[in-house]
Amino acid sequence: MDNPHTKLLVVDDDPALRQLLADYLNRHGYDTLLAPDATDLSSRITRYAPDLLVLDRMLPGGDGADACRRLREQGEDIPVILLTARDEAVDRIIRLEAGADDYVGKPFDPRELLARIEAVLRRKRGPSALTKDAPVTFGPFLFDPSSRQLSREGTVVKLTGGEINLLEALVRNAGKPLSRERLLALARDDDAGERNDRAIDIAILRLRRVIEDDPKQPRWIQTVWGIGYRFSP
Repeated sequence: MDNPHTKLLVVDDDPALRQLLADYLNRHGYDTLLAPDATDLSSRITRYAPDLLVLDRMLPGGDGADACRRLREQGEDIPVILLTARDEAVDRIIRLEAGADDYVGKPFDPRELLARIEAVLRRKRGPSALTKDAPVTFGPFLFDPSSRQLSREGTVVKLTGGEINLLEALVRNAGKPLSRERLLALARDDDAGERNDRAIDIAILRLRRVIEDDPKQPRWIQTVWGIGYRFSP
């Protein structure tokens, strides 16, 4: 799960695309930094300390995959998502050889990039990051991020992986309205197949049936009209 101060560095030579991605990612809670090329990339990473790098393959004066490879050779382990052409077989090989964590083929929907950013960050942070977080209590419930379990008065409540992801997204962003699109990215379950806004609404309804005394008048998971949902402990 990502906090509102997660920083991204987007490196692309297309100024219109850079600005579009900055506006989109900033709206979804990120602090997005921009660069037109990979010149002094290591210095920029040291200076800005981004949490993830979005790197175009085709850059003036160099290949983004080569820049990624050099970062890895220098011992830099920042998560990297390459923006590439649509030849998936070739790009998978390039990604593996360059040491990138994922890739998105152009042209792409910004929602796909957002989902992949969330997935990469979630994998990179993993259980070791979650164990730093104290359990959260609300009403008779306790949610433990380290075990990814919800319990009610000591009894574990059974939830699907997607529902746990969704509850975790809401709890970790307590008090902050989250759009369906943002929740879709945060709660992405790679084994759940295609997801959409309606799937989020259905998952919210299921969670409310579990944790709310009256799902029609929710206390914990509130609807924020025109935006999405908010967890209010």
